[in-house]
Amino acid sequence: MLGTLKHALKVKEIRKKIFFTLLILAVYRLGAQITVPGINISAMEKFGATGLVPLLDTVSGGGLSNYSIFSLGVSPYITAQIVIQLLQMDIVPKFVEWSKQGEVGRRKLNQVTRYLTIVLAFVQSVGITAGFNALSSMKGMHLVAKPDAQTFITLGIIMTGGSMLLTWLGEQITDKGIGNGVSMIIFAGIVARLPQGVYQLVKERIVSSANSSDLWLNILFLVLILIAVLLVTQFTTYVQQANRKVPIQYTRRATSGGSESYLPLKVNVAGVIPVIFASSLVVTPSTILMAFQNSHGGDTWFQVLQNIFSLQTMTGSIVYTVLIVLFTFFYAFVQVNPEKLSENLQKQGAYIPGIWPGKETIKYISGLLMRLSTVGSVFLGLIALLPQLATNIFGLPQSIGLGGTSLLIVVGVAIETNRQIEGLLMKREYVGFIR
Repeated sequence: MLGTLKHALKVKEIRKKIFFTLLILAVYRLGAQITVPGINISAMEKFGATGLVPLLDTVSGGGLSNYSIFSLGVSPYITAQIVIQLLQMDIVPKFVEWSKQGEVGRRKLNQVTRYLTIVLAFVQSVGITAGFNALSSMKGMHLVAKPDAQTFITLGIIMTGGSMLLTWLGEQITDKGIGNGVSMIIFAGIVARLPQGVYQLVKERIVSSANSSDLWLNILFLVLILIAVLLVTQFTTYVQQANRKVPIQYTRRATSGGSESYLPLKVNVAGVIPVIFASSLVVTPSTILMAFQNSHGGDTWFQVLQNIFSLQTMTGSIVYTVLIVLFTFFYAFVQVNPEKLSENLQKQGAYIPGIWPGKETIKYISGLLMRLSTVGSVFLGLIALLPQLATNIFGLPQSIGLGGTSLLIVVGVAIETNRQIEGLLMKREYVGFIR
C-alpha cells in the first residue's frame, strides 16, 4: 500500500485527487471541534461512557463528545440510503421505475434521499439534545442553557445543516477525490480518535496501577490486546481480499491458448457497508428514544426498546450482529444483481461453462452469492460481536467493544481506496501505451 501511494504521488492527476481528499477531511476535522452554541460542553462529560455516545462518536469522529456541528456525522444520510434502497424492492412503484431509468433515475433517487436525510437528521438532533438534556438535569446539570422549544428547534437546524454539509463534502470526495466519500469521512473520524483511545487505555491500565504486580499484569494485558489486534487485522485483510473466480468463456472471441477469463466475486461481496448500515440503524432508534427518557424512562416499552438498541447489553449486541448479517445478504445482491449480470454476459456473448444462459445463470449466480454471503456475514458478525461481548462480559472499556466495528471499517476502506489508486495508475499506463 505504501509503494502504491508513493507511485501515486508522482502522478499529477492522482496527486491532486489525494490532496483534495485530505483538504476535505481537514475541513471535516475542523468542524468536528466547533461546539454548537448554547451547549454546556462540561455536561457531556457525564455521558462519555454511555452506550450511545461511543457509538455515535464512531460514525462522527468524536463529534458528539464535543457536541459539534458535525455531531450526527453522516449517519442520517446512510439511514436514508437504507430506507430508499429497501423501498426500491417492489415496495414503491415509482422508486422501482426510477431505479431502471439509468442516470436520470439515479439523480431523482438521490434527491429523495437528501430530503429524507434532512428529516432524519432533524429528528435525531432534536431527540438526542432533548434526551441528553433530560439526563443532565437529573444529575443537577443542564446540557442546554435555555431548554425551550425555540432552542431545540434552533439546535436541530444547526446540527441538521452540519450533517447535510458533511454529506455534501462526502459527495465531493467521491466526485473529485479518492475513495467513497462517506466511507472516507467515517474512516478519518475513526483514525483521528485512535491516539486518544490508546492514551485513555494506557492511562487506565498503567497510570492507575496500585503496585508493581498490578503494573506488570496491566502491561501484559496491553501486550495481549496489541497481539490480538494485529492478528485480527491480518485475518480481516485476508478475508476482505479473498475472492471466488467464476470461469467465463466467450463464443465470439478467439482466445490464445492458455488464456482464461473469469468473473471475480469477493468472499465478502458487500464489503464494509453492512457494518456502517447496521451502526446507523442502531443509532437512529437510540437517538429518538433519548427524547422520551425523562417522560417515559420507567415505562416497560421504553426499557425493552432501550435494551434492544443498546450495545451495552447482550440483547443489543445480538441484534446488532443480526443486522450486520441481514445487510450483508441484502447489499451483496445490490452490488451484484444476478439478473443484470446474466443479461450483460449474454450481450457480450459470454457464458459460464456448464451453465445455460438466462435463468440457469441467474440461479447459479444467486446460489453462489448466497454461499459467499454466508461466509462473509459470519466473518463480519464475529469481528463486530466478539470485542463487544468481551466488553459486556469482562468489563473492558467501551472503546474496545466498538473496536471490532472500527477495525472492519478502517481495513475495508483502506483496501478499497488502495484498489482505486491502483486502478488509476493502471489506467494511466494503458493510456500512455496507446498514445
